[in-house]
Amino acid sequence: MPPSPHLNPADIDLSRTVADIEAIRRVIPQRFEMEQLSAIVHLDPEQQVIAGYKDVGVDEFWVRGHMPGYPLLPGVLLCEAAAQLSSYYIVTQGLLEGDFVGFFGMDNVRFRGIVQPGDRLILIGKMLRYHRRQTLFNVQGFVGTNMVFHADVIGMAMTRKEEA
Repeated sequence: MPPSPHLNPADIDLSRTVADIEAIRRVIPQRFEMEQLSAIVHLDPEQQVIAGYKDVGVDEFWVRGHMPGYPLLPGVLLCEAAAQLSSYYIVTQGLLEGDFVGFFGMDNVRFRGIVQPGDRLILIGKMLRYHRRQTLFNVQGFVGTNMVFHADVIGMAMTRKEEA
């Protein structure tokens, strides 16, 4: 049985953009093939909830080789999208020190459905625990109102080392 959703995806106004791709790029360092968010559409610091989405393109790098004839978004990219959503919340709310948030682990990961090219993957995250050096988010992924993924994402403050 899937967990209860943090927000009902049908109630999220996907046309109300809180942050577009350019705003996301100012916060999240991943680029090119590793950009896994298209927009942030809900941010509620009081409830510690964030929602965004990824429009899954038909020409993404994995489409040709990940299940030829029946392309499925790889689970590792679902995990990366969840980490990026969590990181966006952490950074924009000023919760951790450092240059960026590192993806340090996941617990309770479950894949419950498929995501294919042309789908809009809606991601909803809720912060479960906060410490000045580490956070824990539960992120749920939906296609429409069908929960396809959920996991607990561990993030940690990171500082880039200067090269000599």
